[in-house]
Amino acid sequence: MSEESTATMAPPKGKPKWLRVKLPTGKKYTQLRALVDKYDLHTICTSGSCPNMGECWGEGTATFMILGNICTRSCGFCGVKTGRPEQVDWEEPEKVARSIKIMGIKHAVVTSVDRDDLKDMGSIIWAETVKAIRRMNPETTLETLIPDFQGIERHLDRIVEVAPEVVSHNMETVKRLTREVRIQAKYERSLSVLRYLKDAGVNRTKSGIMLGLGELEEEVIETMEDLRNANVDVVTIGQYLQPSKKHLPVKEFITPEQFKKYETLGLEMGFRHVESGALVRSSYKAHKHIL
Repeated sequence: MSEESTATMAPPKGKPKWLRVKLPTGKKYTQLRALVDKYDLHTICTSGSCPNMGECWGEGTATFMILGNICTRSCGFCGVKTGRPEQVDWEEPEKVARSIKIMGIKHAVVTSVDRDDLKDMGSIIWAETVKAIRRMNPETTLETLIPDFQGIERHLDRIVEVAPEVVSHNMETVKRLTREVRIQAKYERSLSVLRYLKDAGVNRTKSGIMLGLGELEEEVIETMEDLRNANVDVVTIGQYLQPSKKHLPVKEFITPEQFKKYETLGLEMGFRHVESGALVRSSYKAHKHIL
């Protein structure tokens, strides 16, 4: 993938065959789908129409979003609404914990919108949610996919103190494209967050990036090296798909062969786990990342 070819690349027409998604099936999926509908439970799996929902639910993994569904940031890739968020729901930790118990989830992933409007950036609700899940679901393992909390250490410390099995924070893209893709975020700040978490004693750290936004192969490799130098344990690499016409366009559909190349390179760099594929999302095979 040369710089010249990327610069002259026309927008791709239509999704390639490797992005076709099978409808979720299976007894476990059907049971969980019925529980979600019966109790009006909220998961990112359903609201985000995740292509891996059937596979993840079949393995007892689900992802929940806290702190509302309106974000204070306006990232060019993200389909979450931007604006003034609603009041914090202090009963939310118990609601999420109860949902996990009802669904019988073995491994839960918790994520959130950015809440730059709050003095604590939402970190208190984050910590209380982990505590509530622990109380109600002592056998359930946890991954927290957190925002950067503007890099403020006392907010990050609240996550460290409740000790999820995995703490994840996504880089999303390469350094050159960060300002365009993640308008209010900073590449170096995200790296610093991941480095701080590991240095503070987090057992397993994780990050993810999307491809197809116009990045070069050498930039992807550079980002992977930066993550490894920050002692990140797990990396996920997936295909960016445009949520709507208002969002950044897809510049390229990455081939399965290229994803496999990044997987091989990542394992050679020393990552414990590398999930690399067109349909890979942050929580894909998340239950394996605690091992």
